[in-house]
Amino acid sequence: MENLVELSGIRKSFGGVHALRGVDFTLRAGEVHALLGENGAGKSTLMRVLGGEHIPSAGTITVGGEEPHFRSPSDAIAKGIAIIHQEMALATDLTVAENIFLSEIPSIISWRDLNRRARQLIDSLGFSIHPGATVRDLSVAHQQVVEIAKALSRNARVIVFDEPTAVLSVQDAERLLGIIRKLREQGVGIVYISHRLDEVFRIADRITVMKDGASVATVNQAEIQIDEVIRMMVGRSLKALFGEDVARQPGDEVLRVENLSDGGLIKGVSLSVRAGEIVGLGGLVGAGRTEFVRLVFGAERAHSGRIFIHGKERAIRSPGDAVKAGIGLVPEDRKEQGLILDFPIRVNATLAKLGPLVNRFGFVRRSRERATVEELSSRLRLKAGSLNDPASSLSGGNQQKVVLAKWFHADGDILIFDEPTRGVDVGAKTEIYSLIKSLAAEGRAVLVISSEHLELFGLCDRILVMREGEIAGTLLPENYTEENLLKLAMASAATPEMMVVN
Repeated sequence: MENLVELSGIRKSFGGVHALRGVDFTLRAGEVHALLGENGAGKSTLMRVLGGEHIPSAGTITVGGEEPHFRSPSDAIAKGIAIIHQEMALATDLTVAENIFLSEIPSIISWRDLNRRARQLIDSLGFSIHPGATVRDLSVAHQQVVEIAKALSRNARVIVFDEPTAVLSVQDAERLLGIIRKLREQGVGIVYISHRLDEVFRIADRITVMKDGASVATVNQAEIQIDEVIRMMVGRSLKALFGEDVARQPGDEVLRVENLSDGGLIKGVSLSVRAGEIVGLGGLVGAGRTEFVRLVFGAERAHSGRIFIHGKERAIRSPGDAVKAGIGLVPEDRKEQGLILDFPIRVNATLAKLGPLVNRFGFVRRSRERATVEELSSRLRLKAGSLNDPASSLSGGNQQKVVLAKWFHADGDILIFDEPTRGVDVGAKTEIYSLIKSLAAEGRAVLVISSEHLELFGLCDRILVMREGEIAGTLLPENYTEENLLKLAMASAATPEMMVVN
């Protein structure tokens, strides 16, 4: 099979930091080649070299048998290389057609022809998106389709997808994988970067693992197991990913919810969580899991239902009420809902409970704040240059640790995690799993929402599966399989031995 791209001995340094240390990588026509590794392993830097954003310090790039010398992204685009970053590069105030053919617009005379060509490209991908729609009005999944159509309009022979499904629903992620399969059939070479290993093993032909700026190995996907890939990435097995089980004996009931409803999607949900227990909330995107926990946290107003904490009914009408009642929520969108990105790390880490840090005049005692945040930072193994740096300066995993620090500091008895490791690399996942287990071991009640089934199976004492705003059933550890979970989530037949029906 023809090699579309050959990267040989690629080195790249930034000052005294060696980001790439002689990396070799090849991409064939009509294959999906997954590029894996922890954050900081060098994956994105390598792809930025391929995409003309970085000029390598050493090494050669061969595309289609030639050795071009890329000086800018436009040089790479001219050679048929397109990179679709997690943060999409679209002009959101322009239309779909204008975005797809942005580089051609000055020479285009017929807008009718522009829209027709845009529609043809989008139809070829299996989607129905109006070419005259404004991009900002599209869903994230449809914006991604526009990015792919833009790449195809430039006759891209190589497309790099960087975390393409990180913010997509399960259904939209499946449709994207379908598009990638279709592109592969057309002879396009695909580089696929993702932390979702289950997806990688469904879509990839070959896998290259990177660590510390170097390539560890390139293997055929069919000849390796997930456990081996994880070990190459982080030096730990899949079992070790979730850490050692800390001895926990669930105690008294801490949280009880009775018939909670929002008058729409959420239809009378009831559940309970005991001290020292980790309970999972599984189900498909759109089943109502996030909407339910936002009702519990007071971020949305409940239409009916009751919430009991330590056996006492509490009126939770706002997040402030929830925090006073001892409830903390790590939201699914940490950047929009969990952090104030422009504020310093130290401020973000203490926002939920300022009382112990202020003097009688209401001013924050800097020495007490510093000592508190340094202790939290040490416990959570936070990697930051300075605690005065803005939260935006941190990696995704360390941003999530700052959100966790906020609730550690608040010291509540109930912690709710909504997609706790979304967009986080495997190494940081291990640390977050360990922290969640330590919270439960300290006697807190923990509720975890995750779209990653392995995450639920590895963390939870039992899993409640939601479907269309209701609890469809409960899975116990002896019945943890993806098939069983999906049977409940999709209203398929489920055996009584498999579950406990609520």
